[in-house]
Amino acid sequence: MGSLTIRQLDEALKRQLRLRAARHGRSVEDEVRTILRSAAAEADLIAGTAPEHDAGGKRQAMRAAAAAAAAAASTRCVLLIIGGGIAAYKSLDLIRRLRERGAEVRCVLTAAAQHFVTPLAAGALAGERAFTDLFDPQSEFDVGHIRLAREADLIVVAPATADLIAKMAGGRADDLASAVLLATDNPVLIAPAMNPHMWAAKATQRNLAQLKADGIRFVGPNAGEMAERGEAGIGRMAEPLEIAAAAEAIMRGSGVLSGQRVLVTSGPTSEPIDPVRFIANRSSGKQGHAIAAAAAAAGADVTLVSGPVNLPDPPGLAVVRVETARQMLAAVERALPADVAVFAAAVADWRPQQASRNKIKKQGRPPTLELVENPDILSTVAHMTSGRPRLVIGFAAETDHVVAHAKVKLAKKGCDWIVANDVSPETGVMGGDVNTIHIVTADGVESWPPRAKDDVARALVGRIAAALAEAKR
Repeated sequence: MGSLTIRQLDEALKRQLRLRAARHGRSVEDEVRTILRSAAAEADLIAGTAPEHDAGGKRQAMRAAAAAAAAAASTRCVLLIIGGGIAAYKSLDLIRRLRERGAEVRCVLTAAAQHFVTPLAAGALAGERAFTDLFDPQSEFDVGHIRLAREADLIVVAPATADLIAKMAGGRADDLASAVLLATDNPVLIAPAMNPHMWAAKATQRNLAQLKADGIRFVGPNAGEMAERGEAGIGRMAEPLEIAAAAEAIMRGSGVLSGQRVLVTSGPTSEPIDPVRFIANRSSGKQGHAIAAAAAAAGADVTLVSGPVNLPDPPGLAVVRVETARQMLAAVERALPADVAVFAAAVADWRPQQASRNKIKKQGRPPTLELVENPDILSTVAHMTSGRPRLVIGFAAETDHVVAHAKVKLAKKGCDWIVANDVSPETGVMGGDVNTIHIVTADGVESWPPRAKDDVARALVGRIAAALAEAKR
């Protein structure tokens, strides 16, 4: 028989062949030979040359083979890049969590990662050998790093160390992991993990801003104890279940907001009076965080700008933490452009004109606080002359005449919708889990019955998706 010609096959079939070959540790040509031998044996079976099998057994075997082929064709492939940090041990559990969700997992380990976990352990859990070398002769015979980049439906980097993030931001390609990341045009989700001081460093924050602008998605990092004794803060890698949930949301990709960029603000702002006192409000951030999570679950690329809250970061989206109204406005401007902007944060209207550098002491009479108005984030974005989101949604937390005040705010701010709610103490909305909202638009008022905040978020996302679809007609 003449030589095998793989290049003439269609791309979908070539992709399946490469996945099978990698799973079995064979070259593509050897995999094709194995398939042909198996097909020949089945042909003999069907022709009756293997009489020990009856016709019913043949049909059952053929149905099972067809079902297996269909399942293989629909399987999502995740390429997991494991960076060199102590959090790499969690990546072994992440492999299992991804496979529980039906994903096929392939692993790339950086040289640093191999000091914490072994390719043998990652390969055993993934069910195929792990990749480590850019110049591996077994995989580079057909440009293996390009295949790894193209054949994955999603690339997950966990842990994403400060060094690996810097390489991604700078477009480096000096090892297998960075070469794959530079060569891919598929979605990339990273789970940062590093010391809190490294996370807060200006260089790291510049790199993160570049990756966000490039469309890279984030999950975490979380706050907590570090591996180093006595170290705590923001920098812990998100837990495997969080990362797997974020990956699953991205791979669904067929949500009603798939392909849309959504910006959400949430929580209060905190305006310092002195180093220990501040002006704030009772917003918990529950509704804003729920909206961000629902938009991400609907397939959107979400950036959540959050004031100080005691809530975990929703999975599958980028989170920017701020304290003051001015910081929130700067973060919002950096996160634009977006298709939709939802301003659910309860921004403090005023701030002290000058915060004291030292704690203000009692002096027999109350101090005088001179207040100045904070920037109006909603109005600023709604009145943009270029780059304005297609849909700008504000929130109005009121204690009386809820709908009337919301109508005035709609006209004054220049936004498209106002979501108004009654936050009087007796309602329990502030800090609670239930909300009753009224959507005020130029066309009228739509009042919803009381619902859990998660349900409000999902329904609001559906309403947003419908509005975007209607605008395209």
